Amino acid sequence: MPIGDWATCEEASSRPQWRGPMAARDLRAQVDSLLLQLLRDLEELEAKRAALNARVEEGWLSLSKARYAMGAKSVGPLQYASRMEPQVCVYTSEAQDGLQKFWVMRASVQTPEEVGPREAALRRRKGHTRTPEPESSPAPRDPLNWFGILVPHSLRHAQTSFREGLQLAADMASLQIRIDWGRSQLRGLQEKLKQLEPESS
Repeated sequence: MPIGDWATCEEASSRPQWRGPMAARDLRAQVDSLLLQLLRDLEELEAKRAALNARVEEGWLSLSKARYAMGAKSVGPLQYASRMEPQVCVYTSEAQDGLQKFWVMRASVQTPEEVGPREAALRRRKGHTRTPEPESSPAPRDPLNWFGILVPHSLRHAQTSFREGLQLAADMASLQIRIDWGRSQLRGLQEKLKQLEPESS
């Protein structure tokens, strides 16, 4: 999404005084620009919703094919691991335009700030009398291994479809936040335009 469109509309809505026909004309142009951007975002949201529905449908269809190939009892809750570990995590951050955005990242990915400095500080506090053993943090196992080593292709395809659906869901959440913010900005501009119309007539 071009951030400039949103920034221009926000600057226009924060201007202290609007007077005369020229101000009303500029304000109407800002409303039109914001409305067009909202329509583009709604179109993108609808496309992502359709893609998410397709991924989920493909995932369940592939899962049913895997159950047919391996047996109904071979793919089910009885094969789940007793201790599950997440493969991906969802994070939130603030984008350049000040709105929240959702990110889907692999759970095994850690930044150096999360690991290095904290462990070094603990070692300095404990001193040299006892050297702590580094804790082993194995990478999360692939859940497909719960169902055997040689799993059918349909089960792997189901996993891929659901992973893509998770990414689409995060994109849709970020887009929905942007649309809600745009609607609130549009209402504010429309209220200012209503106040200016009697003056310019």
